[in-house]
Order: sequence, then structure tokens, then C-alpha cells
Amino acid sequence: MKSGNMRMKEISLRQDPDLRKELALLARGCDFVLPSRFKKRLKAFQQIQVPPSREEPRTPVLSQNIPKFYFPKGCPKGNPNIDAFILKIEKTFSAFPNERATLEDMGKVAKACECPLYWKAPLFYAAGGERTGYVSVHKFVAMWRKVLHTCHDDAAKFMQLLAKPGCSYLEQEDFISFLQDVVNTHPHLTFLREASEFHSRYITTVVQRIFYNVNRSWSGRITYGELRKSNFLQHVALLEEEDINQSTDYFSYEHFYVIYCKFWELDTDHDLYIDEQDLSKHNDHAISSRIIERIFSGAVTRGRKAQKEGKISYADFVWFLLSEEDKKTQTSIEYWFRCMDLDGDGVLSMYELEYFYEEQCQKMESMAIEPLSFEDCLCQMLDLVKPQCEGKVTLHDLKKCKQANLFLDTFLNLDKYLDHEQKEPFSTGRVENEGQELTDWEKYAAEEYAILVAEEAATEQWNDGYDAELNNLDSDIVHEKKYGMDKRSYLDLASERSQVDYEEYEYEDDFE
Repeated sequence: MKSGNMRMKEISLRQDPDLRKELALLARGCDFVLPSRFKKRLKAFQQIQVPPSREEPRTPVLSQNIPKFYFPKGCPKGNPNIDAFILKIEKTFSAFPNERATLEDMGKVAKACECPLYWKAPLFYAAGGERTGYVSVHKFVAMWRKVLHTCHDDAAKFMQLLAKPGCSYLEQEDFISFLQDVVNTHPHLTFLREASEFHSRYITTVVQRIFYNVNRSWSGRITYGELRKSNFLQHVALLEEEDINQSTDYFSYEHFYVIYCKFWELDTDHDLYIDEQDLSKHNDHAISSRIIERIFSGAVTRGRKAQKEGKISYADFVWFLLSEEDKKTQTSIEYWFRCMDLDGDGVLSMYELEYFYEEQCQKMESMAIEPLSFEDCLCQMLDLVKPQCEGKVTLHDLKKCKQANLFLDTFLNLDKYLDHEQKEPFSTGRVENEGQELTDWEKYAAEEYAILVAEEAATEQWNDGYDAELNNLDSDIVHEKKYGMDKRSYLDLASERSQVDYEEYEYEDDFE
């Protein structure tokens, strides 16, 4: 019976947590009077040995060894035999006088490093060659060994060579020395090499195209990830194998020629800046004046001139022309979306669309064309884009839409809008080039270049015939004065008219 009573008391104690707390306090020596009814229970509690809790103590969790998963400079691939690379490089340097390589020798060194040929200038300057005019084998080996230890793919290596010390990104001026070497040594740029005053214009064009295609964040700084995801390094590697005009994304001379000629036509005072009135003349005033105002507001430009003096530079014009002539690219869609987003809230409201369409209607009425009402046009455009949020068009909606160019031209470029309206709905207008479809920009550049070349050939033929006639009249002096500045090659003409302008123009303004 006693054992049964003890069990009952134990059960009652377990079921009465408040009592247990009070008794525990007494057991620790707390000084207060215990009611008489609890004295017997206290004695019983002191005699009972409460079994330990059934919950087992938790064992400390050992820290897990999580493998590294973030490699900004490329994922290491095994253990490369760096010493074998160094021996090959030292052997290459041994063929040079005093084991010193000049910039002209760096092509062989680049091949010894298993790099593309046109990495030669970045390799030379990264090893300190610009200070002395040559690179010793010891300095180069020390530099390249460090690169091999810290950089594990081409993107990381190229950035390490071009970037400023301590920088993990590339800015526009970092490409100048690399591109100057391309101009100086590429076999398809010999004619440009002789016109040194145009080197900066070509370099500016290529740099802007690099950032237009590679710098997807619009930050003005190319990161490891952006360089790695782009096709730029593949184009650099192909420079030694293909005609430079095949690099339609970056290095094409023909594309530079078209862009610069278009700028030269607008830049009437040839100070290498254009204002709103100049830009409005592009393509026979086809572009909306309201969108031009947005360009000069600083929505898509970096330079200080656009805000202070109402002018944009040649570098800004490169972005404009690329975006205007091909509205299907990601950067182009972003460019025009920034311009159309008047309040900067990240969506195109119906008010903003009506604001730009209003001018299109005015132009059509002046041409005796009856425009669609804004409500009807809006229904067509919303059916085209299918925005996720009703009544608001986001950048994501436009990028997802397969006909963003049609949407943008409707509000920005009347001529192209009317062209779209006249085309058959199932007309694709594809132009094949070795099995690949040309982009809108490539088609535009090819057509414009053919026109410019034909105009130049016709002008030369006309000048030759007129020269012969004047020679028969012994009027060389008259021809010299009257016809010496007639239309010829745009580069020749620009060279004669802008000698002073180029000397006064600060090249760094292009890279603000």
C-alpha cells in the first residue's frame, strides 16, 4: 500500500506543475512560510526521486564543409602546370635581344601564353612596357605567373590585364591602348592608319559599341560576369582570322564609316557636338521631337553637355543611331523605354503613350493621312504587348514581346510606323547572309555603306571629268579655288575642315 501511495503522490506532483515550482523554491532555501496543507507533500516530494526527463540532450551539430561556389575570377580547373607555361615564355624571350620584348614582339609572346594575338598590347602594358618601351623576361614572368594563379578563365585574365590596379571592372578609357594597337597593326585598317586624326573617332565608336552590347547594367563599368556572358572576347580572338568588317558587333570599319558620316551630316558646325535642332534633321525629321527632347534631358546620356549646354557628343550619337535603327535588341528597348518613361516610375502609363502618339497624329494630319484614334491605337498596342498589369506597360513586357520595334516606332518614328502599316502581315523581309539572318542594324549599315560608296565613286568620276575639261582650258587655278572642297570621301573632307577642332577637342569627353 505504501508503494501505491508513493506512486499516487508522485503522479499528483507531476500533474501539479505550480506545486512543483513552489516546492523547488523551498528546497533552494527560499524564506517564506509554507501552508500547512503542503508540509506533508513537501516531505513526500523530498523522498521521491523524480526520474530524469525523457528528452535526450541534443548533441552539438558539427559545422558542415560547404564547398566554395562563387568564383568571380573563374572556377579553377584542376592544377594547371604553370611552370610549363613559364618555360615556354622564357624560351620565347630568349630569342629577343637581351631577353627584352618590344610591343612589336608581343605577338609571339601572346602565342606563347596561349592567348589571342590582339591580347599583345594588354600583355605589354600590364607588364609595365609603356614606361620603358620594352618588357624584360623577369617582369613579364612575374606578372603572368600572378595572373595564372589568380585568374582561371579568359574573361578574368583579360580584365586583369586591362583594369586599373585594384579595380574589378573595366571603364571606357581602359580600352583605349588596346584599340589603338588594333588600329596600328590590323592589316585591314592600313588606310585608317594613315589618317591619324580619325583614330580617336574609330576608337570612340568601338568603345561605345562594346559598352552598348556588354554593359547590360548601364553602370559604365563592365564586370567579370558581363564580360563572361558577352561575345566580345570571341570577336577579339577572331580579329586575326577574319576580315575586320565581319565583326559587325564591334570592330567593323564599314559600320564606323556609316555612323561617323551620319554624325558629320548633322554636325553642321563640326565642333563634334550636336544639339536638338541638329538631331531632329536625322532621317528627314522622321523622329518625334518629343522623344528628342527626352534624349537631351539626360535620360540616356552620360555627358555634362546635354544638361548644361543642350548638346550631346559623338559617343552619345553612337548609342542613338544603334538604338534607332534596330529596336529589337535588349539595349535598344531599354534605351527607348527610359526615354518614354517620363516620370521614371518604371512603367509606361496610358498618359505617357498618349503624349507621344499625339505628335504622330499631328504629323499624319499635316500629310493628309487620317490617323487612328488613340483608343484604337492603344487597343492594338496592348494586344501586341499583352502587359501583365492592365493599363501599364513594363520593360519586361516589352522585352517579352516579339515585336517591340513595332510598338516603339508607333510612338517615336512616323516613317517607320507607316512602313509597318503598309507591309503585308506575313512578310518577314529576311535577308540571308551565309545562312544567318541579318539584324536590322546590319541591314541598315550595309545599305547606307553601299550608298555612301556609290556617291563617292560618282563624285570622283565627276571630278575626274571636270578636271580634264578644266585642264583643256588651262584653268587649274580656278579649279583649285572653286572646286577644291567639293564632296569627296567623308574622311578626307572632315580631315580638311576640322584640323583645329580635333586638336581642341578633348578625347576624354567621349568617356564621361
